Amino acid sequence: MSPDEIAAAMTGAVRMVAAERHEAFLPSPMVQNHASFLHLMADGALICAWFGGSLEGKSDISIFASVLLPGSSRWGSPQRLSFDHAHSEQNPVLFTAPDGRLWLFHTSQPSGNQDQCRIRIAEIRRDQNDATRLTSEAGRYLDLPQGCFVRAPLTVRDDGAWLLPIFRCVQRPGQKWNGSHDTAAIGISSDAGQTWRLEELPQSIGCVHMSPVTLPAGGHAAFFRRRQADFVYRSESADGGRSWSAPEATDVPNNNSSIAVIRLKDGRLAMICNPVSAAQSDDRRVSLYDELGESDERPDADPAGGCVPVWGVPRAPVCVCISDDSGLSFPVRILIEDGPGTCLSNDSTDGRNREMSYPWLLEAPDGALHIAYTYHRRAIKYVNLATGWADATDGRV
Repeated sequence: MSPDEIAAAMTGAVRMVAAERHEAFLPSPMVQNHASFLHLMADGALICAWFGGSLEGKSDISIFASVLLPGSSRWGSPQRLSFDHAHSEQNPVLFTAPDGRLWLFHTSQPSGNQDQCRIRIAEIRRDQNDATRLTSEAGRYLDLPQGCFVRAPLTVRDDGAWLLPIFRCVQRPGQKWNGSHDTAAIGISSDAGQTWRLEELPQSIGCVHMSPVTLPAGGHAAFFRRRQADFVYRSESADGGRSWSAPEATDVPNNNSSIAVIRLKDGRLAMICNPVSAAQSDDRRVSLYDELGESDERPDADPAGGCVPVWGVPRAPVCVCISDDSGLSFPVRILIEDGPGTCLSNDSTDGRNREMSYPWLLEAPDGALHIAYTYHRRAIKYVNLATGWADATDGRV
């Protein structure tokens, strides 16, 4: 599809495209839309949040959201939920707290300087007369160091503490951020989000986008995107998320792009990702923000003591990978959509970008699967797979 064809399809209408599969392109007023996040409300309403604007890193990038009501065949109108005109606001995460309040967490950074990013929290309210309408308060920054980034949902520890998966975009004095020293961490709040402290994960350089899940036999596992574009990595916690083992490679390739993992009701784990690594492609780009066109005389960060990040590996296909051994291996891989995945440019208007990336997934109470992902940076695509999807034989790779 061309950018214009995608734009014409961005109506929010959910249509059947195959037996037991429905799809939609979410409506958005912006030409670039990326980093979707799905959140299921107690009444069955599905919220999709993402960031939109002209180009990732630009100050016109803001958080948007749309609501799909139970039984509806159309996503609601897009609504802007962040309002900082001086920063690029990215990576929304929605969280329903134990008291029922809905919170939005998102990043806020100047230009492409992820090492200067801060995390913002704002309460989201749904209109009592129109359940598709959301409003956001002004919000505030979390009291965490600069360079903290989010992507995965919060969990509540057994003592009531909120756990926020974080990756640290570490500052290198006098040098531009390039991902070479990024690490994983957990933000912890023991007072319902009012104050926070940070705990680092050991030996986690290059491991970002931490996606934690509970395991059927007890304990937790977490899965990571890798800056080195080699494999998805995995860590374990046996004490409720208080401490974590050093991450180790799984059998799922990773292209230095986002992943998400959930535990299904049957106990298996489902990971959605682009199972491609740097070893499978020669495509490379200088950095994530090499198109911003802003003057910066600083040299790129020296990888000494860190890692050499790899950018530009294709971001396709989109697959759901299934594990029945707590994420030690993912032998079943179900194809959701394939394509060239070209991501050597972030531009969403000239047709060069063909990525299908940053996927998210949720399992509905009836076992159906909700999926959302970036489509050529132009739109957020939604896919619904009916109950029984995990045992389908078609589309396995």
